[in-house]
Amino acid sequence: MAAYADEGPLGQLVAWLTDPGHWTGPGGVPTRLLEHLELSALAVIAGIAVAVPAGLVIGHTGRGAFLATSVANMGRAIPSYALLLILFPVFGFGLGAPLVALLLLTIPPILTNTYVGVRSVDRDTVEAGRGMGFTARQILLRIEARLALPLVLAGIRTAAVQAVATATLAALIAGGGLGRFIVDGFARRDEGQLLAGALFVGVLAIVTERVFGFLERRAVPPGLLSGRGAEVATPGAPVGAGRA
Repeated sequence: MAAYADEGPLGQLVAWLTDPGHWTGPGGVPTRLLEHLELSALAVIAGIAVAVPAGLVIGHTGRGAFLATSVANMGRAIPSYALLLILFPVFGFGLGAPLVALLLLTIPPILTNTYVGVRSVDRDTVEAGRGMGFTARQILLRIEARLALPLVLAGIRTAAVQAVATATLAALIAGGGLGRFIVDGFARRDEGQLLAGALFVGVLAIVTERVFGFLERRAVPPGLLSGRGAEVATPGAPVGAGRA
């Protein structure tokens, strides 16, 4: 810090980024980046495992819609920092409290989008599936889940960006990740380190949004992206088998 303390914020940022010592070791940028990605990925994967099945079932049966709405509203209303403070006495220092807080943050957008996606499926399409001999399970998995896919993936993309941005708070309770640079930079009055941490988190959030947007476009059939819908598959045949 002493070597560039008299420079402006931009000069301090450049000097910090160009210092080789900040890119190696347990406290280096690569290590902190991997910690940040690991925490965010675990939260998103856990959120998908909880919210997607629940959203599919709620959307298909129509039962529990009030619960889904309440969970979504509660997730938006409670600040992540408050959740972290509430969970800290239970889990203590480390990744336990941040992981649970991020999980509770990722569930609402995925659950809401999955539920809304399934409920938005045209009822005539569902009835056509029943008329072709589909079971309730086949209707859910082959018709409703498929047509809801754009909204489901959009919810996952939103959750992933939120997780990446909010994982910064893990550093407040001695966790790792890129937030460590922000917290330590603020404590040491090191503007270069603080700005570098903020820059890393911002860039990572943008990259995450772009990557998930790309995956969303690749995973969703063009007909669904354009809003034209998709054909109904015959029972026992793979999805898309009806297309020549």
